[in-house]
Formats: sequence, C-alpha cells, structure tokens
Amino acid sequence: MGIFTKKLGIDLGTANTLVFLPGQGIVLNEPSVVAVSEFDNRVVAVGNEAKDMIGKTPDNIRAYRPMKDGVIADYRVTEAMLKYYIAKALGPWHFWKPDVMVSVPAGVTSTERRAVIEAAMKAGAKNAYVVKEPILAAIGAGIPIYEAKGHMVVDIGGGTTDVAVISLGGIVASTSVKYAGNKIDQAIADYIKKTFNLAIGDKTAEEVKIAIGSAIPMEEELTYTIKGRDFMTGLPRGAEIKTNEIVRAIDNELREIVKAIKHVFQETPPELSRDIIESGIIMTGGSSQLRNLPELIFRRTGVKATLADESLYCVAKGTGVALEHLDTYKKSIISKK
Repeated sequence: MGIFTKKLGIDLGTANTLVFLPGQGIVLNEPSVVAVSEFDNRVVAVGNEAKDMIGKTPDNIRAYRPMKDGVIADYRVTEAMLKYYIAKALGPWHFWKPDVMVSVPAGVTSTERRAVIEAAMKAGAKNAYVVKEPILAAIGAGIPIYEAKGHMVVDIGGGTTDVAVISLGGIVASTSVKYAGNKIDQAIADYIKKTFNLAIGDKTAEEVKIAIGSAIPMEEELTYTIKGRDFMTGLPRGAEIKTNEIVRAIDNELREIVKAIKHVFQETPPELSRDIIESGIIMTGGSSQLRNLPELIFRRTGVKATLADESLYCVAKGTGVALEHLDTYKKSIISKK
C-alpha cells in the first residue's frame, strides 16, 4: 500500500451519485444521469449538466439514468459515469490509480456485483471493492455492526428502499423494494393530474414533497402553489395544494415501505428482534427525511424509529470508514484485485 494510493468511495444511487474522499469528506454530489447522443452513441454530458438536459433535449440527445431501481440497467453508460466521477473527484493531476469502493443494493445478483467491479476497474480503479448498501449505511450512521446485537437499517433512496437486519458484520435478513423517492414523486404528480387537471414534471413533484409533504396528517397544514400545464387548455396555470392532500396521495407508497419493514421483522430471529425493539430502527437515505416518517413507522410497527444524522450521506460516509479500515470490514467486502 504505497503513499500514493488514493482511495475513494462511491455511493452509486439511482437518483444521485456521491463521491467520498477519506480526509476530505464528500467531494461530489451529482445526479446519476448521463446524456447520450443517439447519432453516434457518444456520452455528451454527465451529472448536473446532463440532468439539466432532461425533458429539454433535442431529439438526437437522450438523457437517461443508467441505474434503474438501484441496479445497473446500462453497463457501458455506467462505466462512462464512473470514469467521469473518478476523474472529477481526483482532479486533473492524478497519476496513480485509486482504490475505489462502490456501494451496491443488498438485492444485487453476483453477476451485477461483478459488473460494478468491472466497470470500476475499466473506469480507472487500481482495486475495486463493492459493499452492500445497508452495511455501509449502518457504518456511516455510526452503528457498531460487529457486535453480537441486531440492528435494523431502513435506507430509503431514490429508486429503492433497503431494509436489513445486521448482526456480527453481516446481513441476517433483508429485502429491497422498488418503492422510494421516485415512486413517491410519481404518486404526487399523478394526484395533481387527477385532482387539478395539471401536468407537472418529476422535478416539481419532488419540490412539492420537500416543501409540504408528510407521512401522517398534520393539524397545522402547509400550503404550496404548484405551477403546471392545464390538460384541457394546454396553457400554464397555478393551483394550491395542502399537506394532507399529499399524505393521501402517497399513502400507498408508504404502505409498501412499511410492509417491507414488517416482512423483514418476520424473517428476523427472535433474539435479534429483541435487540431491535430496545435500540430502535435507524433510518438513512435522502427520502427518509420526509416529515413524520419515523412517527408513521413507529405507529405501524410499534418499534421506535430514528433518523440518522446526515441521513443522505450515511452510505457515502460508510464507504469512507470502510476504506480506512479494509481489514476490519473484510468479511463484508467483495473485492477484485
């Protein structure tokens, strides 16, 4: 291990990709979007630049997300994306290939894991490691994963919700469902379409969710003015929407997330369940920041749920810790030299 080996951790998410440099923290947080020209299949833009193109591209440029529902849908584009992020994080003057650790969803197949490792190696990594997301989320949330105690992590991202019970450094029971931030945004957009006859984009739906969304009805409702296109006239128009309407709109999606948590509880050995009842459920991921979501989970499961510090960054921070202590975390790591 030379002094010149750079290390970097990549939280490869459906919605966003975060890059973590040990000693520096998160150096990059950009959307997982790539713009490709149809004409010669060239990658035109990645990240922020590509996201700005979504819904605004001429016919010959397609902006798309290579990570569909938390798994790699397009291998070549993912490789291009990794290459871009590695180069951007290390700056123009890096001559040494870095050790790269990439997070993968708990449900990935071994073929998909190999694809990620291969993509990272092709994108310029010296060594590539992949670790399952819930383990990294737990490490990043400061959970001592190696003790003989059960901990439950619920990681709600853009494309997937991962629920896992971790004990002695491994995943004892887990499930991954495709109900998360993106589906919640979609439900809000559908509701606004049905109720107000207004068409809004995903970006606007997400803004509404962040501004006034909640997992349970609120007495003091928040209001938001949405601007969209009227379906009948085709002209722009505004409308006002309140918190409790959002609660109704996203009820089904949240129910699926709760169902996933209950399912994992049913698969958990009783001794570990007892630990989780004592220590509670730890929630990580950007979409776990929805107002009152921990409260909803507590009401439906009877187990206390807490939002981790900087929940959006738990997985990325976890990659940093795991990179610093590769030997400690060897059991949980799949590597390619």
